[in-house]
Amino acid sequence: MEMREVISTGNDLAAMAAVDAGCRFFGGYPITPSSEVMHTISDLLPRVGGVAIQMEDEIAGVAAAAGAGMSGVRTLTATSGPGISLKAENLGLAQMAEVPLVVVNVMRGGPSTGLPTRVSQGDIRQAKNPSHGDYRSITLCAGNLSECYTETVRAFNLADRFMQPVFVLLDETIGHMHGKAVIPTQEEVKNGIVPRKTFDGAPEDYLPYECEWDQPAVLNPMFKGYRYHFTGLHHDSKGFPTEEIETCRKLIQRLEDKVMAHTDELELNEEFMLDDMTGEEGEVLIIAYGSVSLAAKEAIRHLRAEGIKAGLFRPITIWPSPEKAIKKYTDMIKNVLCVELNIRQYTEEIERVSGRLDLEGLYKVNGRAISPYEIVNKVKEVF
Repeated sequence: MEMREVISTGNDLAAMAAVDAGCRFFGGYPITPSSEVMHTISDLLPRVGGVAIQMEDEIAGVAAAAGAGMSGVRTLTATSGPGISLKAENLGLAQMAEVPLVVVNVMRGGPSTGLPTRVSQGDIRQAKNPSHGDYRSITLCAGNLSECYTETVRAFNLADRFMQPVFVLLDETIGHMHGKAVIPTQEEVKNGIVPRKTFDGAPEDYLPYECEWDQPAVLNPMFKGYRYHFTGLHHDSKGFPTEEIETCRKLIQRLEDKVMAHTDELELNEEFMLDDMTGEEGEVLIIAYGSVSLAAKEAIRHLRAEGIKAGLFRPITIWPSPEKAIKKYTDMIKNVLCVELNIRQYTEEIERVSGRLDLEGLYKVNGRAISPYEIVNKVKEVF
């Protein structure tokens, strides 16, 4: 793969990635600490024939983005936790109508206004269920500057593959971090674009929501001669509202199955210094994600220099969680430390998957980053 080196911030890289991945519409509203995504993409999109609109609020921002997705355009909105709260209803509409769009969420402290200028990973639970009802969220989480770019690119391909919103989580630290990133060339990204499926038969034969139990809807772009209906209601094969029992059951079950039957296409993890772990007494597994994983890696280097064998498991795809990989390492390694900038939001998922209630945790919710030395000291304290 051809690569390039750039000096940038995480937020700017997410905006660059969106444009390189074929995004041609942005609808949003400025909110700390994600505003730079909108600032940058509003400069980049007109150069490639795209449009960026600052709407009157977060609700209108996601509504406009969803409308662009309905028309067949790759589309993006960006925000932080309070903005996701406002976008929730229209995100649910996009899940039900199966409209692809990408949502970049640069996490900050909460609930409510919280700590707007400080770092947090407080939106992990929210990313799993950003709106009400039954569906499966797809959520990716960047752990370094390069992934702010590559995971945003991946999100656009997954949104079109699964026909639903896909979330990319950054956090304030990684969004505002400035440094070198090694990323694919624009040509590499362009060649890797996976467009959404379309129907090319006779218009009278077109049934967009008539699909296999584990497949997404096939929604042709608007204005191409194929007529169908968008609704947030339970709907039939053409998108028109229905309360027919079996039709409703199959629809909602499919919203789950189209994701959960294909987790092999979604899961992506990093395993750092785990190759030599065998389950021996004294080994330590650290589970972390996002910017916290950078501190965890430095901590692991210090621990190993002191003779403590430690390694990192980092989920890049947060939802659906990488159940098999989590189970593999939590079964093998006795000492497990979960490190998060929240109070146990992902730890609860690790407990569910592993069946263990003896996991140790290091959590911080005052808006400050977790340092490598805090992780080192916690490992020495509890193991």
